[in-house]
Amino acid sequence: MAATLRDRFADVDIEMIPSGGGRFEVVADGNLIYSKAATGRHPTHEEILDALG
Repeated sequence: MAATLRDRFADVDIEMIPSGGGRFEVVADGNLIYSKAATGRHPTHEEILDALG
């Protein structure tokens, strides 16, 4: 997913932060875009790209 984001948003800094407990969240400008804990599943690349515009 990081490579897909870098391709689409080349001028944006992308930081991957490891965490435990099966957590997977996407945050942009301090706003939570996606949470695996809330949905119970990993997002598709399209879901994240659509959410980021």
